[in-house]
Amino acid sequence: MSENIGDRFDRLPETDADREVEGRVSREGVVEYFEDRFGIPPETFEDYTFWEKGAGKIWLYRGEAPSPIEVEAIGMTCLRTRQEHWKPTTDFAQRFGSEATRCVIDLEPDAARRFVAGEDGEIAWDGDWGYLIAAHDLVGRREPIGVGLYVHGELRSMVPKGRQRDL
Repeated sequence: MSENIGDRFDRLPETDADREVEGRVSREGVVEYFEDRFGIPPETFEDYTFWEKGAGKIWLYRGEAPSPIEVEAIGMTCLRTRQEHWKPTTDFAQRFGSEATRCVIDLEPDAARRFVAGEDGEIAWDGDWGYLIAAHDLVGRREPIGVGLYVHGELRSMVPKGRQRDL
């Protein structure tokens, strides 16, 4: 088996059977996760390739590139996988959250303001615990805000500190 090299990008294998680096997820696994957890159709990612840099930091790139590749960034981070629960990124939620049909929590204006400011809050949710896409109605359209962690009746804002805003 090959090893993970933390400072370069390696394209994810198509399937688990194609895996050469122990612990590396496959493209199939990532696409299935987004479909199973959030209801995002697999065809959403037809024009994208998935890459790992470091241990479990998955990037999404629209297009092709040679693999491996030593660059600072390629596309956008979309998922953290080498932890107990996979965590989508804020960038992913904002870019692809409008495609989600499951595990999206719609926040009222005050709750949305607190969430964007990085505050946690008690909220009723009758769906699965875990990471959710937080959204808010903006001019009649559901707009994804970011990722929240829902446990024990509380939605914890995962909005990165540098992107938190008081609105």
